[in-house]
Amino acid sequence: MNFTSHISDRARALSASKIREIAEFGMKKEGVIPLWFGEGAWPTSTVIVDAAIASLKAGNHKYQPNNGAPSLRDTIAAYANNLFGAKLVRDNITISPSGMQGLMLAAEILVSSGDRVVVVEPAWPNIAGAFSAMGADLHSVSLAPILGRWSLDMDLLLDALTPSTKVVLINSPNNPTGWTMSADEQSIVFEHCRKHGIWIVADDVYTRLYRHADFAPSFLSTAEPDDLLVSVNSFSKCWSMTGWRLGWLVAPAALEAKLGQLTEYNTSCTAGFVQDAGRVAIEQGEREIEDLRHKIAAGFDIAASNLTRFKRVNFIQPDGAFYCFFSVDGMNDSRAAAFEILEKTSVGLAPGIAFGAHGEGYLRLCYAQPADVLTQAFERLETYLG
Repeated sequence: MNFTSHISDRARALSASKIREIAEFGMKKEGVIPLWFGEGAWPTSTVIVDAAIASLKAGNHKYQPNNGAPSLRDTIAAYANNLFGAKLVRDNITISPSGMQGLMLAAEILVSSGDRVVVVEPAWPNIAGAFSAMGADLHSVSLAPILGRWSLDMDLLLDALTPSTKVVLINSPNNPTGWTMSADEQSIVFEHCRKHGIWIVADDVYTRLYRHADFAPSFLSTAEPDDLLVSVNSFSKCWSMTGWRLGWLVAPAALEAKLGQLTEYNTSCTAGFVQDAGRVAIEQGEREIEDLRHKIAAGFDIAASNLTRFKRVNFIQPDGAFYCFFSVDGMNDSRAAAFEILEKTSVGLAPGIAFGAHGEGYLRLCYAQPADVLTQAFERLETYLG
């Protein structure tokens, strides 16, 4: 039986992840060095793991409030206030089972079918994908390499943010490029969006993985309680908790009840013992973040020194996150190139086309790996990139 006609128009319109496509293929091969996902190589801290175990042993096995455990919501509000000088209270925080689910909640609460949504690309495909799944009319503004850095033409962005625009999606530090929006640029965007009533949805997952300071500029630093801003974050990257599935949203308090209702219809709640682990991660995990930053800094040095020695490679240094996004002379089909590299070198990279049309011609490499893994990966890549 052909079930295609029974599937909703929105579901039929969705495209498969081109990152997941090559990863699923590569997972069937032995000896592959997987650098395709945005995932560090290191396990979650024992402090965080022990907190989850203790929570389970204490009997934290029951349903939780839709918006999250009050203790974790309070902890996150205090964390953001201390870090960014924000003005958050518990009502501004909703806990989600993953940052991805947080993006989906943002799309569900903000977008109706046909609403105009602008996204800065290249970008992790799931950001726009969540809004596409809700029927958004997506438009993109592209980053561009200028003087050795990824840059955003602010005039192009503001021109795209017409009065009919409902939402602008900004991921900074950016996956895959590492581009980071400056505080001055954020102020310009905020002023424009306030004037026209445009929501800003900020994917802030890599805020603490900024190469030039302890944290990247954040819209939360200048936001007022009634600003049209949703900040989505996750425990996955900074606390090495990818498999735990824990994230949060910051939103106006007026959205708290509706976000709770949407959570009810999506997942009901986030597991209590996972939330306890997240609370301990924030309260005791600054050393873990600092340790991770040192590890990925070492990984970046190895990746950058290798990429810059290949004459065919055009490498633009990132300002944040933990990826190298580079082009290769003569490569115009990044998907085919990623599969060819996988077959010839057993190194798994993500194709640039996965991050939108503006990513074509590029490959993404996650350098959040130990030195020996990266060194071996580049020895293998020599046969292709050299």
